[in-house]
Amino acid sequence: MIKFVIVVFTLFCRVAFPVKHSLVFSLTASSGVPDIPEYLGSALVDEVQVGYFDSNIKTAEPKVDWMRKLMKDDPQHLEFYVNKCIESQHFLKATIDSLMKRLNQTEGVHILQQMSGCEWDDETGESRGFHQCGYDGEDFLVLDPQTLTWIASKPEALITKLRWDADKARLHRDKYYYMHVYPVWLKKYVHYARSFVERTDLLSVSLLQKTPSSPVTCHATGFYLNRADLFWRKDGEELHEDVDKGEILPNHDETFQMSVDLNISSITPEDWKKYDCVFQLSGVKDVIITKLDKSVIRTNWGSPSGFPAGAVIGVVVGLLLLLWLCITGLFIWRKKTNGFKPANTSDSADSNSDSSQLPLSGKTGGE
Repeated sequence: MIKFVIVVFTLFCRVAFPVKHSLVFSLTASSGVPDIPEYLGSALVDEVQVGYFDSNIKTAEPKVDWMRKLMKDDPQHLEFYVNKCIESQHFLKATIDSLMKRLNQTEGVHILQQMSGCEWDDETGESRGFHQCGYDGEDFLVLDPQTLTWIASKPEALITKLRWDADKARLHRDKYYYMHVYPVWLKKYVHYARSFVERTDLLSVSLLQKTPSSPVTCHATGFYLNRADLFWRKDGEELHEDVDKGEILPNHDETFQMSVDLNISSITPEDWKKYDCVFQLSGVKDVIITKLDKSVIRTNWGSPSGFPAGAVIGVVVGLLLLLWLCITGLFIWRKKTNGFKPANTSDSADSNSDSSQLPLSGKTGGE
């Protein structure tokens, strides 16, 4: 049984392309919940949030780059979302107010959520529409698409069921969207998403190593599809021992990264040529193969064949300069200390004879 709650979406959602795809519109009206808008709307494609609306911003916001491009290519699509969200906001607000009044709920937190959309199988071409509602975290009403009638999940929903069943115009309009409009949109969304997330223009694969004895890390970053595979091979066979595979992690620019370590402690220099790292995106035939080669490994200590002589010379010169400055400073300080003698103010002749030993300021006292 599906439980309805306020959904908090994160930036780190899966972007995958299964055989079956889904388009879901999640709409939420609330009462008594502080610090959040009374109305929230989200559009999800294959469980990824691609659009957002709330009663504060009063506009629809694309949440992924491919949806931004789609909205730019088709401005009327954005206009539809805005109008649909405003219409649904008024409908859900009236519904939750009616429910609270009928159930004698004058205070407290109350939440009405509606989820509608469609599923589409890109192999068989079949699609299925759905529409269901929940109230205060429990199932409330589910639409039967065959009979176009609402099924009450609890006694409190019976009156609402009868009212919604009587609105035939709304039922037939919704059915048209579930069965015809939404599947067309979903196919369009999947096409846009695929063309975007399967790009590899920002993808890079590199070999990293902290010290000469530490594992060699194969690191891939800049890919959009977070279902990818990265592994080490020996003689063309995937390795499962002496490797440490990391998780797929998000980057700040909506791309992802991943890495896998190879323990090289038991690998002889002659055998390095037998190893390589393979990166492949899910659903993409092309692979990126990186040979285990010392000349391409990025390290923290520099290339073994390129000893940093310039850096060493710079350090030596710097130390010599510092030593010279210290010796010079000490010499000047000692000369000034030994050469300074206070002037005898009662004997002008002595004062004149010692004038060469006064400080550069020409003053005999500290004024």
